Amino acid sequence: MGIKFTNFEDITTWQKSYTLTVRIYKAFKDCKDYSFRDQIQRAVISIMNNIAEGYERKSNKEFKQFLFIAKGSCGEVRSMLYPAFDLGYIDKKQSDNFKNQSLEISRMLSGLIKTLN
Repeated sequence: MGIKFTNFEDITTWQKSYTLTVRIYKAFKDCKDYSFRDQIQRAVISIMNNIAEGYERKSNKEFKQFLFIAKGSCGEVRSMLYPAFDLGYIDKKQSDNFKNQSLEISRMLSGLIKTLN
């Protein structure tokens, strides 16, 4: 592999996606819209899990493929934050914070993908 990490936990993008996952899970833990909560939680955890799974494949081609999937999940989370705010599930500060975190992770994923090319 072109990128040298000892394990996926060393990848800053994974670390940031883990942090976002925990924050999203906590923010939506009391949400009574169970299908919405389930969807945003599945999308956010998909980011960190795809980074981990792709890394563990030990092939740049497969790692890159999983990073693209993680990037898509990042977009899904960001998209869901709009109705989450409008429906009153989270406040403006949380919404903006989560959007900024997901944008940062998305940019970092793009950087990793470029490095693998």
